[in-house]
Amino acid sequence: MSMKSTMMQVPLSLNHFLERAKLYHPKVEIVSRMPDKSLRRHTYADFHRRAKGLAEALVKAGIKPGDRVATLMWNHYAHLECYFGIPAAGAVMHNLNLRLFPHDLAFIVNHAKDRFLIVDDVLLPLLAQFAEDVNFERIIVVPLTGKSVAQGHDDYETFIGKATGDFNCVEVDENAPCGMCYTSGTTGNPKGVVYSHRSTVLHTLVAALPGGINVSGTDTVLPVVPMFHANAWGLPFISTFVGAKQVFPGPHLDSDSLLDLYQRERVTVTGGVPTIWLSLLQTLRANPAKYDLVPGMRMLVGGSAAPESLFRGFDEFNLEVATAWGMTETSPLGTVSLLKPQMRSLSKEEQYGFRTKQGMAAPLVDIRLIGDDGEVPWDGSSVGEIQVRGPWVTGGYHDLPLNESSFTADGWLRTGDVGCIDSEGFLRLTDRTKDLIKSGGEWISSVELENAAMSHPAVAEAAAIGIYHPKWDERPILVVVKKAGADVSGDEIKAHLAKSVAKWWLPDAVEFVDSIPHGGTGKVSKKDLRDQFRDYKLADA
Repeated sequence: MSMKSTMMQVPLSLNHFLERAKLYHPKVEIVSRMPDKSLRRHTYADFHRRAKGLAEALVKAGIKPGDRVATLMWNHYAHLECYFGIPAAGAVMHNLNLRLFPHDLAFIVNHAKDRFLIVDDVLLPLLAQFAEDVNFERIIVVPLTGKSVAQGHDDYETFIGKATGDFNCVEVDENAPCGMCYTSGTTGNPKGVVYSHRSTVLHTLVAALPGGINVSGTDTVLPVVPMFHANAWGLPFISTFVGAKQVFPGPHLDSDSLLDLYQRERVTVTGGVPTIWLSLLQTLRANPAKYDLVPGMRMLVGGSAAPESLFRGFDEFNLEVATAWGMTETSPLGTVSLLKPQMRSLSKEEQYGFRTKQGMAAPLVDIRLIGDDGEVPWDGSSVGEIQVRGPWVTGGYHDLPLNESSFTADGWLRTGDVGCIDSEGFLRLTDRTKDLIKSGGEWISSVELENAAMSHPAVAEAAAIGIYHPKWDERPILVVVKKAGADVSGDEIKAHLAKSVAKWWLPDAVEFVDSIPHGGTGKVSKKDLRDQFRDYKLADA
């Protein structure tokens, strides 16, 4: 006998978050650092009025449901207004990654068929580098510097300032798109991931939970991760949902500027990639008494595996590093590393063993590892490709056919990441499939080599790549950036590595460089590094 549900069929929509901000959190602050380093302050009540004004202006300008409106912006108040104002118009917010090459940006804009662009005035020089290759119907400029907007472009403040104040958000189906981001295109052209209202709402609800990123209205949240990269890991949506104070760094992502904001605004939750935190840790160590930060400030690290030395270093300052893993395709939260209650009685050393892993799959996300012979066991040592599925995991790329290299026949996303899962369900990321080094038929994890190297006190950053070898197929070399003023030899680094990795994993050479290339999302660009060392010859090759 079937039974009919008695529950209301209320669509999941970001518009609910927008209205909730005004109703319940109107006086909560939103703080943005401007290009001149001044701080702009307003409230959720201001944000609600301005985001609704943007939505009304877009509809009056001819934007229809499903149309794409691109943003080329840093992290600040106006970008937050776009996060909610563009979907409130029924449209799709398309974040453009300002760190990509101009030709990639042109490809992305044309592939997405973006109609309008909202751009910071300080980024107009970047727009000029690809403007002739795209055709925006309208360009709306945010006057962050206070200068007048050039003729032919709309001034953002004027554009939203004509609102009547009585605009109703455009109602769309919960499965309608609300946003999209493109992958960084490390192999081939970038691919578009389209997020729906439903997927974004569910991602926000779970990510806000104690089992996720754990954010409440008592927090002050500062996303260092750019708002153009996987929606700043959902932090602007989460913060708006719970009514947390939001602090945005604008274009100032250097350690001194960030530490100043953390101190001034009493930040309790922040998020960024390992390179940001490594630099910040160096600054703190150089000036241990200069900054008074909130004890226990939670620092979410993602984008790539972080070395144990990072966790130990921030523990010295009573700041808590927490690891998460995900990607553009997973909205991005896939896993998060939070100690289970029984783990808190373990020794510090044992706790580090869990904290440095990428952690358990977030609620509603399924995860599995697939090796050459099928699914591999969760024993902490067997490795396989990480595959995931869930309500905020993409099932395909925008305007592209399904491809077996990205999706399995039974509906799982093939992430391209390689890892192992222990008996507690904690994932440990070991590499990207394309970054594994195969030596003599056996795999070497570049990630583990790099993390071991970065535990050396003289090493600021390290990256391992495979170099052709006639006997072993590939052998690893380690590319190292020394800390300022530090002096260390290649042999000393190898001796340090020998304490924690197998002898046959030790790099055949250590090369010192001034800097290591990074891609548009802040990760080390192994592709560029391999190009840089394309003609490198090993001594015994």
